[in-house]
Amino acid sequence: MRVVLLGSGNVATHLAQAFIAADMQVVQVWSYTLENANALAEKVGAAALADLDLIDRDADLYVISVKDDAIASVAGQLKGLDGLVVHTSGATDLAILQDIVHSGVLYPLQTFSKTQALDFSKVPLCLESADDGDYLKLDNIAKQLSTAVFKISSAERKVLHVAAVFVCNFPNYLYQVGQELVAEHDLSFDLLRPLILETALKVQHANPAAVQTGPAVRGDEKTMQRHMGLLTNHPVWQDIYESVSKNIKNTHI
Repeated sequence: MRVVLLGSGNVATHLAQAFIAADMQVVQVWSYTLENANALAEKVGAAALADLDLIDRDADLYVISVKDDAIASVAGQLKGLDGLVVHTSGATDLAILQDIVHSGVLYPLQTFSKTQALDFSKVPLCLESADDGDYLKLDNIAKQLSTAVFKISSAERKVLHVAAVFVCNFPNYLYQVGQELVAEHDLSFDLLRPLILETALKVQHANPAAVQTGPAVRGDEKTMQRHMGLLTNHPVWQDIYESVSKNIKNTHI
C-alpha cells in the first residue's frame, strides 16, 4: 500500500505513524510550505513537496488532511487519479470529493497533538464512501490501523463532530480558565489534575447526567453567588459560570 499524505498537521502526523506501523509505505508528504512537509516526511521516510503538480499519481491512497476550507482546493487538483482519495474532516460532506473517481472519508474521532503519543489502534475511525467497492477498500485499510471502525454517513459525522466540540474543545477551554484562575492566586494547576482525570474516568462507564456533581446540581445558591463574586474581574467567565450553572439546574432540579 503506497500512501500520499496531503497535509502535515496533527492528524496527518498521527495517521502517517499509523500507516507505518501497519507496514504501509508513505511515499510523499505534501504541505503548503516545504518546511512543514519536510518535518513529517523525515519521520516516515517519505519525499516532501510543496507543489501538487509533483504528486505521485500511481499511489494507492491519497489522504487529504488539511483545514476544512482548503479541502476543495486540494481535491480539485487530484482529479483523474486511479487511487482512492479520502479526506479526514468531521464537518465536511463526502460530496466535496464528487469529482474524484474513487473517494471516501476517513475521519479519526480523536484529539491529536504532534507531541502527544497515543494508541491509534483504539481511535474510532468513521468511514464513508458512495461506492461499495471503494468502501470495502477503505474498510480494509482502516481495520489495519484501528480496531474501532464504523460506517458513518456525512450527516451522522457532522453530529459527532459537534458533540466532539462539546466534550473535547469546550472542556479544554474550561481547563484553561481554571488554570488561569488558580495561577492568579499563586496556586498550582497540579492540584486540579486528579479531579480532571477522575471526571473523565467516571463517564467511561456511566451516563454523564448520572454522575453530575457540584453546587448547581445541589441547588447551593449561596455558594454559587460567592463563586460569581470571585469572578468579578472576569465578566466572560461569569457569563460562562452563570449559563452552565443554569443549564445544570434546569436538568437536575
